[in-house]
Amino acid sequence: MSTDNNNIVSAPKHGAPVSAADAGSVMPVPKDSQNKISFQIHLRKIPLLANLSEDEMRQVMTDLRIRTYAKRDVVLQKGASGDSLLFLLSGQLQVIDVTEDGRAIGLRMLAPGDFFGEIAVINGSTRSASVVALSPVMVALLPRNTALHLFSHSPSVANHMLRFLAEKVQRDSQFRALLSIHNTAKRIYTFLELLKEKKDGDVEVVENLPTHQDIANMINTSRETVTRTLLTLVQQGIIEKGTHRLIILDPAALQKLAQT
Repeated sequence: MSTDNNNIVSAPKHGAPVSAADAGSVMPVPKDSQNKISFQIHLRKIPLLANLSEDEMRQVMTDLRIRTYAKRDVVLQKGASGDSLLFLLSGQLQVIDVTEDGRAIGLRMLAPGDFFGEIAVINGSTRSASVVALSPVMVALLPRNTALHLFSHSPSVANHMLRFLAEKVQRDSQFRALLSIHNTAKRIYTFLELLKEKKDGDVEVVENLPTHQDIANMINTSRETVTRTLLTLVQQGIIEKGTHRLIILDPAALQKLAQT
């Protein structure tokens, strides 16, 4: 098993060397009882943990616990105790909230290397949202006390967390503005604008594209509307759509649609 993005999880090859830089951060995981495959967790490929000291990394490796979940399993339940900081090692997760009338609203997507559950850990509060697996996933859990020690004693972790929280506030503000857009098609265009990222050669892409139903849940529309709108963009030559990836062929045209 391996991740699509950061290769945080790998199946070790017999006799394969581990570099000195990685030796203190590669965590072996016992064989999976069903697949009979052992795994290694490359902790320094997790951005929040990348610059830990060797002593800090040893403590993390001692305290970290690994869990696997099937597609559509609830990884975190809103209202549950915030007793650990979680890291997504492989697969894809969606953070959701449930409205008073029972509708599931997607808040954001998580990819390998992302951490979550930080607010409840910092505040000592209950979980403010649920997290659902969109595919089979592997998750690492770090106990709250260990996480809080890193937040207060590791400059690299503290700096990363501050940047993350600032970006999260900005992203949440943008998402609230998106949901206030009355025109459904424009809401979809704006959603793609928020998800896009630049790759080498200034190519703009949306990686790990959510399913049409998941997009619909996140922006409060129907799956059919999402499908129809994306198909129109493909026909107009504005985007090229793969199974889990979207390439924006004409960024200026998409931006214009989102702004008009």
